[in-house]
Amino acid sequence: MWYVVQVATGREQAACDLIGERVDASLLKECFVPRRKVAFKEADEWKTVEEPLFPGYVIVDSEQPKRLRAALDRLPDFARLLDVDGTFLPLDDEEVAWIDAFTRRGHRVVDMSRAVVEGGIVRITSGPLVGKEAQVKRINRRKRTAVLELRILGRDVEVPVGLEIVRKQR
Repeated sequence: MWYVVQVATGREQAACDLIGERVDASLLKECFVPRRKVAFKEADEWKTVEEPLFPGYVIVDSEQPKRLRAALDRLPDFARLLDVDGTFLPLDDEEVAWIDAFTRRGHRVVDMSRAVVEGGIVRITSGPLVGKEAQVKRINRRKRTAVLELRILGRDVEVPVGLEIVRKQR
């Protein structure tokens, strides 16, 4: 089951690496930082970078959350397995399916998508958002992002992912 681990924002990958090094491998099937590719402009040139999809969080796949929590408590950095009143809450099947739909094991990165606007309607032509236009809440053409709304651990969260509009027709 996938569980969410809260870590220091900006140290997601370092925390994931530390978990991989210091936590008994029998407790982990996978530890990853879901990431997204986004574009930004620097000196009149567009560059693509990867950033955490959920800043301040790492996802671990484990069947032993109690032992995992004890192992995380022994780490030198902050890493807290999220719970509600002492009960560990795994991501539900829909949440896992959403992440799996956009990423794959070994490459947990939501790649950039490309789209065209035709008559005011956005049509995604390539990338992980193809066929998922209904999930797009809004588009920020200046930042080259599409904002998706997800429900994670009972909370609605807006998640920007990379989207490049390559052509606009009226």
